[in-house]
Amino acid sequence: MQVENSHTTASPSQDSDPMTEHKAATRLGLKVATLRAWRHQGKGPAFLRFGRAIRYLASDLDDFMRTNRHQPISESIG
Repeated sequence: MQVENSHTTASPSQDSDPMTEHKAATRLGLKVATLRAWRHQGKGPAFLRFGRAIRYLASDLDDFMRTNRHQPISESIG
């Protein structure tokens, strides 16, 4: 039986790996303090809690960005 080396086998999506709040804040263009404040206020993207460790999934950050996307309203010319 042969065991594959995890370093040579590409994972289906490293984008699904939980990221630290620092990486999540960078991805959103925010400060870590903003994410922390939002968590305490019950706002912001969904997150995972492992004891004291906070992690974010890329898919949750993408969903958060999509739901907070606003289209400008064009003024009618006429």
